[in-house]
Amino acid sequence: MKYMKLGTKPDTFYTEEATRSIMTDVPTDLIIQVNNTKYLLHKCGLLQRLWSETDKEGLPAPILLLDLPGGEPAFELCSKFCYNITINLSAHNFIQAMAAAAHLQMTESVSRGNLILKLENFFYSCIHHGWKDSVVTLQNASFMNWNDDQRIIQTCLDSIVDKILTPPSQVTWSYTYTRPGFSRKKHSSAPRDWWTEDISDLNIDFFCSIIHALRSKKRLLSALIGEAIHVFVCKQLPDPDEVNSAQSLSKYEHETTAKNQRMLESVVSTIPAEPGSVSGKFYVKLLKIASFVGASPSVKAELVRGCGRQLDEIEPKDLIFHSPAMRRSLDTDIVEAIMENFLRRFSRPPVSEEESERRLSSMKRVAGIFDSYLEIIAHDSELSATKFLDLAVILPERARHKHDGLYQAIDTFIKEHPELSKTDRKELCRLIECHKLSAEARSHAIANDRMPLRTIVQLLYIQQDEASRGPHGLHKRHSFDPLNLHRRGTKMEAKEAGRAEKERGITVEPKVVKVAEASSNVVRDRFRGEGREDKKKLRDDM
Repeated sequence: MKYMKLGTKPDTFYTEEATRSIMTDVPTDLIIQVNNTKYLLHKCGLLQRLWSETDKEGLPAPILLLDLPGGEPAFELCSKFCYNITINLSAHNFIQAMAAAAHLQMTESVSRGNLILKLENFFYSCIHHGWKDSVVTLQNASFMNWNDDQRIIQTCLDSIVDKILTPPSQVTWSYTYTRPGFSRKKHSSAPRDWWTEDISDLNIDFFCSIIHALRSKKRLLSALIGEAIHVFVCKQLPDPDEVNSAQSLSKYEHETTAKNQRMLESVVSTIPAEPGSVSGKFYVKLLKIASFVGASPSVKAELVRGCGRQLDEIEPKDLIFHSPAMRRSLDTDIVEAIMENFLRRFSRPPVSEEESERRLSSMKRVAGIFDSYLEIIAHDSELSATKFLDLAVILPERARHKHDGLYQAIDTFIKEHPELSKTDRKELCRLIECHKLSAEARSHAIANDRMPLRTIVQLLYIQQDEASRGPHGLHKRHSFDPLNLHRRGTKMEAKEAGRAEKERGITVEPKVVKVAEASSNVVRDRFRGEGREDKKKLRDDM
């Protein structure tokens, strides 16, 4: 970082009871009040604007500078310059000194070699050539809300853009880069995203100006610009996943909602349109922020479309949205909107076989993600069966090649909602296509007391049918019907039927007999159990 030293005399300012004075034999003829500090000074050409009239007693009248940019530190820099006391200037105090000098009109028209001219020379010869210097200058301009000289602001922005476009192998200046596992000693050149952390400290206006300038140059990959946006959002905007607790939520209640809304809208407008510029997870993060800060419907709609385009890149837990009004309640409507946007891409026919395969792969991935999401929200005791059913039927039938995930989600929902009626259970279990369950899931469902009898019968029939086909999928000739065996009702009858088949010359595999016997036992027990429940209910009614 560049520094400039002005003045040659030692510092002779001292403080006494909130009053700053300078050691000199010349009596004070200039009193200046800056906020809570009083300065006893002397008239000089450099501060001619501040000369005041005397009061009735011949004493100098105090001058109030309550709105001086930079406050006491900036005024003291200007005062010491007038007394030729040594001061050190850098990007850290350049804007403060420039703003105060402009307010005090320390120009060449007042006195040759005044402070403003020296500050400008320092800026154009040193500050704007440095990476850190330009960034720090913009930070201070933002902090002080200073925009009096747009030439200085624009020069810093242009310098930053030029350095970002410099090939990484030619980056020789200092920069901030704190990615885990990165060591500068092990790399001969800077990483491609070396610049992202430093500019993330700028305010939203300066940041967007830089991003728009980089996009217009078309010399950087869109993914690099997307990475810069991601770093900025992580540093500048609240993370909704961290404000679920009341303690964390109170931390953000005092933040300016309008500021966050404006910042988010500006960030969304800078995202490159090229596919893959930002990840699907990042779109979900932005959508959660939009819901949290109360962004406009147009911003939310744009983010929902982004989530839908890249839904196959996220994880099931990423789809957990909380209601802005009640942080403990789940917002499933927004997930439904994301799914609808994802499925809208499949409404038009694919233009090539490659696109068709890519779509099928994406659909398969999303089906697994969504079924896992359904299993997560199935634990929510406030989620109604109607809403769960509406969510489960969003995916078309062709999307689910396997129904194991859907079965697990439905079983979890039934388990967590013991008050469900038989009708609701049947409606949910009708969604399960039994022939799409794996052998493991099928075995679990057959032994599951929460499954309706109709579902179990279907599973037993499929299991017996597959067992009859043998290891190579060839169907063995036999007359076993699981429904008939259910009506027979006992293991002995099942064995007798097997012997009868054998006498007619038909070979029945032992595995088939075992499945049939199991079917008989399961259905018999279920009938007996439900019969006892019906009798008990009848007695209660009487």
